[in-house]
Amino acid sequence: MSGDVHVRFCERLGVKVPRATHLVVMCDTKDAVEEARRRVSWVLTRLGLELHPEKTRMVDLSRGREGFDFLGCHVRKRLSGTRWEQTRRRVYFLQRWPSRRAMGRVRARIRELTPRGRCHADVRSVIADLNLVLRGWGAYYRTGNAALKFVQIDRFVVARLHGLRVKRAGSQLRPGQAERWHRPFFEALGLYRLGGTIQYPGGGTQPLPKELLESRVREIRTHGLTGGASPLRGGNAGMG
Repeated sequence: MSGDVHVRFCERLGVKVPRATHLVVMCDTKDAVEEARRRVSWVLTRLGLELHPEKTRMVDLSRGREGFDFLGCHVRKRLSGTRWEQTRRRVYFLQRWPSRRAMGRVRARIRELTPRGRCHADVRSVIADLNLVLRGWGAYYRTGNAALKFVQIDRFVVARLHGLRVKRAGSQLRPGQAERWHRPFFEALGLYRLGGTIQYPGGGTQPLPKELLESRVREIRTHGLTGGASPLRGGNAGMG
């Protein structure tokens, strides 16, 4: 809907609704969509509003053909792999995960918090700043189907922190030293992990994606659970 005009509601009482934003109407048939569009246009006209001609569109959600972005989420139907394996029936469920724009924004924020100039800052301070963003962003999306997107952001964060450590070491970087600066190292210093935090209504949780579990096994084998070098030794915990 157009955001150029304020919705005026109960004007005699001086009540004003904030600017109109987004509206989603879901129907079973194309004819029902056309009728819904006609009715919405009629209501908006009475309020002095109109549907935005460029932003208003119809999408076909059946069998995951199309999707749409709404309130920072991409909404689309996806085939249930479990149902297909068990019954060989194609059953689709409506899911949502962070939109491309939302992913770009959180990555941009992470870049702002991990500029090259912070390579000499205490890594704990950098991680504390990142955790505020990760926890808040994750809390908004964790009730959806964002497991894979969470993994992508987790990896992006570790890559940024790893880059800061390498930058700080500079020409003094020793062979094999950079291999220590992966997720177990930063988690030992308090880094928050998005992966594994998905929660469904009723208290259910979404397991970590297979690719993340395999990655964690490789990391554990590389760094060791016991007897390995502690992230806090040798002054590596701090950046200045």
